[in-house]
Amino acid sequence: MKQLYHSYDEALEIFRDLQRRRPDLFRVEVIGKTWEKREMVVVTITEGIEKAEEKPALFYTGTIHAREWIGIELAIAFAQYVDRNFLYDHAVQEALKSSTFYIVPCANPDGFEYSRNHFSFWRKNRRQNADGSYGVDLNRNFPVGFVKSKNPLSNVYGGPEPFSEPETRALRDFVEAHPNIAIALDYHSQGNVFFPAHDFRHEDTLDTTDMNVLCANMAEEIRKISDREYGIHQGKPPAKLIGGSGREFYYSKGIIASVVEVGTRNISDYLDDMIEHIREHIPALLAALKEAPNYERGHTLPRPENFRATFVGSDTVTLEWEPYPCCEGEEEIYFEIYRSGREKSYCRPFNLMGLTQANRYADSNLRSDSSYFYHIRAVSRSSGRKSPFAPVLAIRTHVGDDEFHRTYFPLPDRTGYVAQRAKDNAAHFGVNSLFVGVSETKGISYAVVTIPMKSLPEKAVIKRARFRLYPMNRVGVTVEKYGEWDVGIVDPQSVGDLTKFEEVDRMKILSYVGRPTPSNHLTQGIWRSWEFSEVECRVLQEQIARQELTLRVEGPKELIVGRNSQMMQWDLGYGKFGGGLAFRPHLEITYTLEPERLELFPKRSFTVRSEGEEEGKILCGFDAQGRKIYATFDFELGSLPDWDYISIVRAYVVLKPVKIYAKSNIRFHLEMIDATEERDYRTIQGRHIIENIGYDVSAGELKDREQVFLFDSYAIQEFGNRLRQKRPVAFLLRPSSAQKLVKNSTVEWHSSHPEYTPKLIIEYLHKRRKPVAPVSDLKYSFDNGKIKLSWKNPADKDFKGVFVIKNPFRKPISPYDGDKLYGGPDNWTYDDFGALDVHKYYAVFTYDDVPNFSEPVILEYLPNA
Repeated sequence: MKQLYHSYDEALEIFRDLQRRRPDLFRVEVIGKTWEKREMVVVTITEGIEKAEEKPALFYTGTIHAREWIGIELAIAFAQYVDRNFLYDHAVQEALKSSTFYIVPCANPDGFEYSRNHFSFWRKNRRQNADGSYGVDLNRNFPVGFVKSKNPLSNVYGGPEPFSEPETRALRDFVEAHPNIAIALDYHSQGNVFFPAHDFRHEDTLDTTDMNVLCANMAEEIRKISDREYGIHQGKPPAKLIGGSGREFYYSKGIIASVVEVGTRNISDYLDDMIEHIREHIPALLAALKEAPNYERGHTLPRPENFRATFVGSDTVTLEWEPYPCCEGEEEIYFEIYRSGREKSYCRPFNLMGLTQANRYADSNLRSDSSYFYHIRAVSRSSGRKSPFAPVLAIRTHVGDDEFHRTYFPLPDRTGYVAQRAKDNAAHFGVNSLFVGVSETKGISYAVVTIPMKSLPEKAVIKRARFRLYPMNRVGVTVEKYGEWDVGIVDPQSVGDLTKFEEVDRMKILSYVGRPTPSNHLTQGIWRSWEFSEVECRVLQEQIARQELTLRVEGPKELIVGRNSQMMQWDLGYGKFGGGLAFRPHLEITYTLEPERLELFPKRSFTVRSEGEEEGKILCGFDAQGRKIYATFDFELGSLPDWDYISIVRAYVVLKPVKIYAKSNIRFHLEMIDATEERDYRTIQGRHIIENIGYDVSAGELKDREQVFLFDSYAIQEFGNRLRQKRPVAFLLRPSSAQKLVKNSTVEWHSSHPEYTPKLIIEYLHKRRKPVAPVSDLKYSFDNGKIKLSWKNPADKDFKGVFVIKNPFRKPISPYDGDKLYGGPDNWTYDDFGALDVHKYYAVFTYDDVPNFSEPVILEYLPNA
């Protein structure tokens, strides 16, 4: 396996040979020397090498940790790919025409050679420390967040001071001498995850979205090649953030930066794994390289400001942003708008939803009660340059007219994991993490999640459901494409002591949920969802009477020979090291109820002919002179409940023909009309039609059958307007024919028979339409170094609780646009991980049991105010 990897000298010879053969594309220059006097080199790749410094650039560093060989191997492979494909690969030509690629293939040559020849697991460089030990972790030797350590034996020993090492000084000097560097990628192994740069605060920064999208676009290129999914994880509270790394140093210089962790082992099987990793990362690097011009320091277009949702419905969202400032030298600006169904998603041509020069965009045909994530950037039509992204906008569409929504979180004391070889499984409940899979130390490990469902009506009909877990670490999954992780609904009769492995292992599973997650789809930092099928929703529905659901999360139960772990770690959201509410497992349910049914009978019905009206009769067609005969009938709506507390699921008019004297080419139409207008023959011919009801029917279709004329959405809306205004509603039957003249062709419908008389049938749910009042007296204070928020809840019997949202970029108009700090009936909460020196907005939304959300009450937090 190791014989297929290149030595450092072999790599240098490959790059210098490329320079000799293709001096127009490649340049190799020495930027420093190591402790052992090896040359550190930068390989420059671009079209027209003499103009390399005039183009925006991507800065690549590899193998800064000695045992992480992917960095140098990918650098070699990428350079060779450019050499082989430049003449005919349009993607390579386009990227290198507008951008420069700087590659430091190995940032730790001494340590790399020591790892190759002496001790594979070596990580640091080969400096001799004062105590006689060797090595400094070069990725802890940069100044941003540098931590002074007195333990040189540590694998993460950062050296006596920042830039104490010649290797990091060489990287510093090169970066500071090249202000054209716009993007920096630092390649490591292992984990299959991108770690974008952070600023040592658990708050999103203005360019967090840019880094997430850059990484997501690269991840999508990887997925297309190998079906492997990469995670994106900027640094989730309360995790300790890494300090002293190159990534944060580059970021401090205005460069968007990320670490890329590749694979599941530091030194992978070359033929089986490493070649695949290399192949999938070449198009990913090309995608990143093409983005460099859009992030050129000092030359970027302004990002769109105050990107927000001004309207959210059940199937439509209206997006707006501020008018774009004029840019010198730019003729025309337009905007790209992207939509995704999951967090931290890519922005590629296939999820580009719209192009517009306006500062408003309406997105429609969305699914009700569903989460969507929007991105926007400006584009110069003349130059093709694109701006950075506005901060991502998250919304959730409203529930449909017949829908309700619930989100349930687990009971901490009955949620945890049990491991086959653990001595105290009870200690794993309600704290920190869920470990699922198998390892040599833990044996087989299951997670048990207990979810209360007390607020779900016993007669609820579940339409959709999904269970979600936040993956906080997948490094323990060391085998690609082996094993899968499932979620099962547990038979309540088999639930015993949840803290005993044997009893959890014996649980009976009624049904597994959705599709299992294979190991190559496990990610870190992106929610994993298990979607319930229709059959699984019925199984879930059977648990409603118990008011509790037990789920078992399970993974592989056997290890491959030579591997010691296939264990995934998920955030529990509780405990000292849990990420809190924002990362807690949860079950989302969209449900409906069996509607109530109300039958209304006409207050009045009559036929209208040219010669007059006939009360109590419903006749429609053509008379002996070929003139139309109309029928009309009215309904009073006083017996329906208050419009503000019902939702009409379905409405329709039922007519039963009694006598048919009509040819088959006659058709009959039912219209909703204004009940207050006169309905003599002359007025009817000039009538105002509110809406046609259902589809017209032909005389040949009648055959004594009952006819149902179903309201469409607009008809229900107009019907609701009349109900809200306490006005009656009227309908009119009219005939039509394709022939120029039709005579003596009529149909009479029952008008007085108690069983067959016309009926207006309304199916409705008791459902509040308007939100309860918002909170009042929202304010913040400081308590033990944290920001504490407090408010007064409204005194309304339908008040169920509040959502508290934080957003550092804009006022949250939607209850999903930002970090959720709290959900529940209390009147206070803390911003547990919030930085005191960051400007931000807090918004509090009240909700009822639908839920309908109130308009937000917004509080601006000004540091040091």
